[in-house]
Amino acid sequence: MSRTVKSLLIIFLILLVDQVLKIWIKTHLSIGDEIVVAKDWFILHFVENNGMAFGFEFAGEYGKMFLSVFRIAAVIAIGWYLFKLTRQKQIPFGFIVCISLIFAGAIGNIIDSLFYGIIFNHSYGQVATLFPEGGGYSSFLHGRVVDMFYFPLIEGRYPEWIPKVGGNPFIFFRPVFNIADSAITVGIFSILIFYRKYFNKAEESQEEVSGEEKPAAENETPA
Repeated sequence: MSRTVKSLLIIFLILLVDQVLKIWIKTHLSIGDEIVVAKDWFILHFVENNGMAFGFEFAGEYGKMFLSVFRIAAVIAIGWYLFKLTRQKQIPFGFIVCISLIFAGAIGNIIDSLFYGIIFNHSYGQVATLFPEGGGYSSFLHGRVVDMFYFPLIEGRYPEWIPKVGGNPFIFFRPVFNIADSAITVGIFSILIFYRKYFNKAEESQEEVSGEEKPAAENETPA
């Protein structure tokens, strides 16, 4: 099995699991509903967001559109980069796996943004329907990303001596995320820890492939 096929298989499996889980959540829970998988530390908690990973958002209609367009451009760039990497045998396959994870995660959230507003009705106070008769809750590029993983590992209160937040409750880990977010995070941190040096090597290899050798005459000193 070639490196390209292995990369495509990784991307396909992540997208499949990500979208199956999101569709199941969307068609079985309403916003705010949750399923306790493991008491006090692992909860499926259904939320939607308009923005980036782990619930961060860009405000407003134009902010959402800008983010969707930016994601599409980023996916095209990452896809092109990944295609080039699979053709360079000196690049370790682990690095290609990391880029594949980032690429799959980006596509997974783009699918929500592009199509979920069209194919689902809203989930506020009701369980959404796939392909509802009255149409979706929004338009193309304005879908909301489905998140569900919630790990409130530690709950407590900030010490009283901390300014502004002293005495207030805190939860770690508070953000709610999905499989696509996880794939992006694992890919990025793995590169930073194990494969950072291969960015330069990949770029140098690409320059060697695309560049042309100068004619010998250009390097000769005139007699």
